[in-house]
Amino acid sequence: MRADRGGVLLKKVASFLTTHHPHPAFLPSSAVPLRFVAGPSGPPAAVAMAEATAVLQKKRALRSQIRRALKIFSPAQRVQEDVAIQNLVLNSPWFKSSKGLCAYISCEALREVDTSKIVAEVLKNSDAEHGMQVKKMLYVPRVEDKNSHMRMLRISNIEDLVANSMDILEPSPVDADQNEREDVMLATQPVDLFLLPGLAFDRHGRRLGRGGGYYDVFLQKYEELANQQKWKQPLRVALAYSVQIVDDDLIPTTVTDVPVDAVVSADGVIPISPAALERM
Repeated sequence: MRADRGGVLLKKVASFLTTHHPHPAFLPSSAVPLRFVAGPSGPPAAVAMAEATAVLQKKRALRSQIRRALKIFSPAQRVQEDVAIQNLVLNSPWFKSSKGLCAYISCEALREVDTSKIVAEVLKNSDAEHGMQVKKMLYVPRVEDKNSHMRMLRISNIEDLVANSMDILEPSPVDADQNEREDVMLATQPVDLFLLPGLAFDRHGRRLGRGGGYYDVFLQKYEELANQQKWKQPLRVALAYSVQIVDDDLIPTTVTDVPVDAVVSADGVIPISPAALERM
């Protein structure tokens, strides 16, 4: 489900470029600019398509580069960074004060930063060592189809997770009593925090995913929901190994790409957006 779907995304990006405005948050400087939006004085859609094609080709190349780097990444270094990153999150005031969060379930085969310790601590309800004083609502992803449709469903126990066809752990759609799990998009209370995966990140908030578009679509929908409900937007925090943080000019973006507010690596927390600078 997380495989690169460049052809599908190309059509989505080209369509978006000709009909939408940029993401209302902070737009990375390398994003495809508004001069490609169709209009009386703008170029034809073919130009936007060509631009989108070039961006997707650069994304594919960078994905290949980062996957190679992760493949040769020292297992010992990876474990060391996993521990450091999770401890930084668990000990941070912005995590401790959060009442609800969406977090990915890490997959070793995909070489994602481990989140097992974070998930386990949240599901304990409280933890003296890390000072969590309140029970946190935890929502984790479930991929519904191949069209970038992903839900975040609430779990209360690690046993709520089952392996999908790609051997990735996801929440079952119903609990042990056959009740539908709470969808974060239908919850009456907001979440404060998103812990996000990805392949590459930079210090300006650009994020390169795996090509499916699932997180970008979900994050845009939740942002719209929060605006409608007049909720404070959650912090979008990416977890990254050292080999996943790249130079600022390497990640090409379009207006469909949602930036992150901060990046956590073994070297520390990198606040990026005004919201992160205020809250971290």
